[in-house]
Amino acid sequence: MDLRQEPVHHVLDQVEQRLATGLDRTSMVRKRRTVGARTDRGSWVRVERRPWARAREQGWGGVEAAAVLAGVAMPRWSSSAAWQDPDDGAIWQADETSLLPDRPVGPAIAAADPTLPDAWWGPLNAALAALAGQRTARVATPDAERITQQLVDDTIRAAFPETVNTDVNHWCPAHADLNWANVTGPGEFCMFDWEDWGMAPRGLDSASLYAASLAVPALADRVSRERRTDLEGHDGMVMQLFVLAKIVGPHAGTNDPRTGPAQREATRLIHALQGG
Repeated sequence: MDLRQEPVHHVLDQVEQRLATGLDRTSMVRKRRTVGARTDRGSWVRVERRPWARAREQGWGGVEAAAVLAGVAMPRWSSSAAWQDPDDGAIWQADETSLLPDRPVGPAIAAADPTLPDAWWGPLNAALAALAGQRTARVATPDAERITQQLVDDTIRAAFPETVNTDVNHWCPAHADLNWANVTGPGEFCMFDWEDWGMAPRGLDSASLYAASLAVPALADRVSRERRTDLEGHDGMVMQLFVLAKIVGPHAGTNDPRTGPAQREATRLIHALQGG
């Protein structure tokens, strides 16, 4: 189900009842899996739909669970409500948080340089360092799939069968959906949309942001420099191949402006992983 296309007013009615607040329907933001709106008490409610079969595997309550993460800039969580819809076999979760401190930087995949000031990158680096230094029992679900060594191997080899060593050595907490639509700027930085966070191979977030920048060479270069410690090690190169495989692999979309840069970068990384 794509919530950008489906009627959602009945879901918002449920949210208003369960959280005892009114929603400003004119502020509604609709994405594939989520819907958000401003409340009449100056907060934001984000509603996620997760099919029951997937919810049993992934769990839910990611935004609520992320509230315990220290030193990570994110909206402040205040309440949640979850319910099952027996008619379509789905779990709905509504999370109420503080409003974002700034606008989202842009669309998920950058089409132009957002011209972020130098001061913006420090908080990004600090947040990712603080996140990586913590522990959780959650497993990250990039693109709604639990990340495992087998998923990493299968995804990379479907696109790059010549790759040799894709073993991951270090795992740490990751946001798991880090792109330009899930961070704010150019003023105050924060990360939001935490439903997929959990343990992942080191470098997943940095590789994801890098891949989201490939259509804008100057931006990709800046991400590469800022996140060098994550991206240059073995695990970081594997994670770059993991996200690049989704751009050029058998299930990739068409007319993606990142295809050429992704293929060139993948060739370089494969050569490096093979000891070249």
